[in-house]
Amino acid sequence: MSTEAFDVYQLPEEHGTIREAVRAVCDARVAPHAAEADETGEFPKASYEALRAADFHAPHIPEEYGGAGADALATAIVIEEVARACASSSLIPAVNKLGTMPLLLAGSEELKRRYLPPVARGEAMFSYCLSEPEAGSDAASMTTRATLDGDHYVLDGVKRWITNAGVSEYYTVFAVTDPTARSRGISAFVVERSDRGVSFGAPEKKLGIKGSPTREVYFDSVRIPADRMIGAPGTGFATAMRTLDHTRVTIAAQALGIAQGALDYALGYVKERKQFGKPVADFQGIQFMLADMGMKLAAARELTYTAAGKSERGDADLTYFGAAAKCFASDAAMEITTDAVQLLGGYGYTRDYPLERMMRDAKITQIYEGTNQVQRIVMARQLLNGVS
Repeated sequence: MSTEAFDVYQLPEEHGTIREAVRAVCDARVAPHAAEADETGEFPKASYEALRAADFHAPHIPEEYGGAGADALATAIVIEEVARACASSSLIPAVNKLGTMPLLLAGSEELKRRYLPPVARGEAMFSYCLSEPEAGSDAASMTTRATLDGDHYVLDGVKRWITNAGVSEYYTVFAVTDPTARSRGISAFVVERSDRGVSFGAPEKKLGIKGSPTREVYFDSVRIPADRMIGAPGTGFATAMRTLDHTRVTIAAQALGIAQGALDYALGYVKERKQFGKPVADFQGIQFMLADMGMKLAAARELTYTAAGKSERGDADLTYFGAAAKCFASDAAMEITTDAVQLLGGYGYTRDYPLERMMRDAKITQIYEGTNQVQRIVMARQLLNGVS
C-alpha cells in the first residue's frame, strides 16, 4: 500500500514550527503570569504584550488587513499552546477571532478595513455580544433592540457573559431590528467602547479563567451610524450561528491546551514522586490513568484538527464537526484535569500546584459558545438531516 494514503495524518511542517514558536513564547512570558492572573482576577497585560510582540494575539486576521494570515489550523494551534500555559490568556486570540469573525464572514469591505487593522496591530481587541440575561442557549429570544433613526441606529439593551468586556475596544453586538420576524429580525453591528451610552457591569466572580474579565455590557440609547451594520438587515442571527461553527473549533483548541498542560504536569510529578520505595509512575493503576488521559487527548486533538481543516475550507459538514470537536475536547479536558488532580493526591487540591486551576479553567469549555448539551442537539440534527 502506498504511504501517501497516510499523509493526511501528518501535521504540516509549518504548523509544527508555529507550535514551537508559540510554546517558546508562552513558556517564557505567559506561563509565569498564569497563577497571578488567577489569584488577582486581573487581565494579564504582560501576557498580552508578549503575544502581541510575537503576533500571536490575533493570528487569524488576513494579511490584506495587516494580520499574520494564519489559517484555521494554525490559529487553533496558537490557542492550544497559549491555553497550555494560561487558559485566561488563550482567550486573547480566541475572542479576537470570535469578535471579528462576523466581519470576515459578512462585513462590508469598508468595515473590515476600518476595524480589522487595529486588532491586527494589537491596538484593540474585539468581543462578541450575543447572550443576554434571558437569552442564553435560546439566543433568538434576545430583547436588545436597534431602532433605525435616519441614518443611524439606536441600541438599547443588555448583554451578559461577555468575555474581555471593558478591555476590548470593539464589540460585535446582535440586536433585534424587526421584532415580528424572530431570528430573521436580528441584525449585527459594530459598537465601540467609546460610543456614548456604552457601559459595563462589575466583573463576574467566576470559578475559572479569572484573568479574562467577564462583564455585562449595557447599551443606553447608543447611537451608531447605520453603516456599522454587519451584513444586511435581518441576517445577524445567521451570521452569529455561522460564526460559532468556526469558533467552536477554537474552544476545542483551548480545551486541548488546558488538558495537555495538566497531563504534562502530572507526568512529571508521578515520575518524581515516590511511595512504597518506588516512583508512583511504576504502579499499574497510575499507568492505566495516564493511558486513558493520553488516549482521550490524542482523539480530541485529531477531531479538533479535522474540524479546523473544515473551517478553513468552509465544508458543508463544519456545523457537525465544530460541535463535535468542541463537545468531545471539552469533555476530555474536564476528565483529564480531574484525573491529573487525583494523581497529585492532596497536593493536587492546593493552589501551590497548577492543576486545581487547570481543572477549574477546563469547566467553562463545556459551557460557553453553546453548552455541550446544545452541541449534542446540533450534532443529532445534523445526523438526522444527513449531514455529518
